[in-house]
Amino acid sequence: MLTENNELQELVTNISLESFKKPFKHNATFNKRLKTTGGRYILSSHNIEINPQQLEYYGIEALKDIIKHELCHYHLHIEGKGYQHRDKDFRALSKEVGAPRFCKPVKSYNERANYLYKCSSCNLEFKRIRKVNTVKYRCGRCGGKLKNIT
Repeated sequence: MLTENNELQELVTNISLESFKKPFKHNATFNKRLKTTGGRYILSSHNIEINPQQLEYYGIEALKDIIKHELCHYHLHIEGKGYQHRDKDFRALSKEVGAPRFCKPVKSYNERANYLYKCSSCNLEFKRIRKVNTVKYRCGRCGGKLKNIT
């Protein structure tokens, strides 16, 4: 199983040559700190970082899809073309190489939510990943005060 950065580097280099017919001349590494994304292309260094949990949860095929997606960003940026998700060049290249627009989340919103709030008026409960300022924000349904119950 793919566990080392040098193995990932080799895989990224091979996918780049096979799918894009262009070399990948920078570094590809696993980054355990990535939680909400499958991978990322870093504009300043041209390196690619991959979330290792994607490999654990979904296997090598999902990892290859993520690599293709990040390589689309990489090659378009290097060539000075539109490399962002909304750009026509990016969408066309993604479709051409079979790179998905999004990857599957490792954890659902409910699994990631650490905070539970309850409206003091209508008793509606809200799950949130980040802390909410209960002085500033109110219930979206009735406008009542929120209280943290976790």
